[in-house]
Amino acid sequence: MQGRSTQPLIDIQHLHKTFYFGHQPVEVLRGVNLTLNRGEMVAVMGASGAGKSTLLQIMGTLDRPTKGTVLHEGRNVFTYTESALAEFRNCRIGFVFQFHHLLPEFSALENTYLPALIQKQPKAQACEMAKQLLTEVGLAHRLSHKPGELSGGEQQRVAVARALIRNPDLVLADEPTGNLDTQSGEKLFDLLQNLNQKRGTAFVIVTHNEKLSCRAARLIHLQDELIIHDQLMK
Repeated sequence: MQGRSTQPLIDIQHLHKTFYFGHQPVEVLRGVNLTLNRGEMVAVMGASGAGKSTLLQIMGTLDRPTKGTVLHEGRNVFTYTESALAEFRNCRIGFVFQFHHLLPEFSALENTYLPALIQKQPKAQACEMAKQLLTEVGLAHRLSHKPGELSGGEQQRVAVARALIRNPDLVLADEPTGNLDTQSGEKLFDLLQNLNQKRGTAFVIVTHNEKLSCRAARLIHLQDELIIHDQLMK
C-alpha cells in the first residue's frame, strides 16, 4: 500500500514477561524473538501456560513486557504515554476473543460501529461501514438482532466485524473458535482466511485446534515460555 512503512509490522526481540504471585516470580515468556510482516496469517499453538495469550496481549499493547523490545513498524510504542498508546491500539489493532464480549443490549450493527463512535467517527459514516462489514461476514440479514438472538458462530462474526471497524493493520484472535462447535469453528476460520486474503489484514490466531492451525500460512509453537518451532505452511 502506498505510504506504508517497509519495516516489519511487528519486530519482537528478547521478550521476557514475569508475573509476581506475592513475592514469587513466574516467568511466562523468556527471550522470545518474532517478526511479523504485513498481511501474514499466523497460528500460535502451545500447551496451557506456554505464554500464548500473554504474547498476544503484549503484541496488542494490552500488557507491557518485563524486558525486551517490541517494535511496531520500527516504533517502540511502549515509550508512548498511556493515552497515546490507547489511541494507537484503538486505531491500528483489532481483537477477537474466545468469548465475544458483545454488549447484550445493543444490536449487531450497534456493537460493530461502537468502537468507531468512541474514536469520534461520525455516526452515519460508522453505521455505513458497519453495515458493509456485517454484510462481508455474512450477517446482512442480522443487523438489528441482539447477541441473545444470534448463534455462537454469528456472535463471533459480529466480533470479527467489530475488530475490523477501524481498518486495523493487525487482528489478534485468542481462541476465537474455542467456544464453537466444529462446523461453526471451521466456518469462522474460513472467514478469517478470506478476510486476510481480501483485505491484506494480518492475523495472529491463538488456537488449540491443530487441524485449523495447519491451514494458516505460518505456524508457531510455544513451549516452556519460548518459540520452539516457526514454520511456513504454504
